[in-house]
Amino acid sequence: MSEQQAIIVPQISSFPGHEARARVVVRWLVQQNIIEPQLSTCGRTFKQMGHAIAPGARAVVEQPQLLPFNQPVNGLEIVYKRCIFTPTSGFLEEAGCPQCRQEVGEALFDSLEEWMPGHSDNFSCPQCGHEDDINGFLFLQPCGFSNLGFIFNNWAQASFKPAFLDEFAARLGYPVSVVRVDL
Repeated sequence: MSEQQAIIVPQISSFPGHEARARVVVRWLVQQNIIEPQLSTCGRTFKQMGHAIAPGARAVVEQPQLLPFNQPVNGLEIVYKRCIFTPTSGFLEEAGCPQCRQEVGEALFDSLEEWMPGHSDNFSCPQCGHEDDINGFLFLQPCGFSNLGFIFNNWAQASFKPAFLDEFAARLGYPVSVVRVDL
């Protein structure tokens, strides 16, 4: 089985109070017995610290038999810095304007040089001038641009249930994308 990640990303570039909101989500996940409360070395990055998978995770995925219970890397890691979350292989960099429906991928991805350091959260369509948070544009493949991301290591193959993702989004107060990364 290959290593992969399922990354839940709120669809807002600059999430207000992102660290405090992440703590709220972690408390909820712990209360639901989806993750363990204490950090352990079950992560892949950030000194390999994460919240390990817990038995309640079986209830929030479509294929619980594919969860990484017996793998050393199985935990939730949280990203608190501005990051571009895209699949690592096969990402097409295609995007469309929600207003005029024209392809704007090349210009949008070129604008990430302004977005990444936080000079702007927005992108303007070069075709019609429509301006919105970069996450407001249409992407053919799931991706996200935010200062908050929840990386579930080796959970991607199990596939989150829509109801869980809806509840996750409600707790964040923003719609979410799930980005699958194959390592």
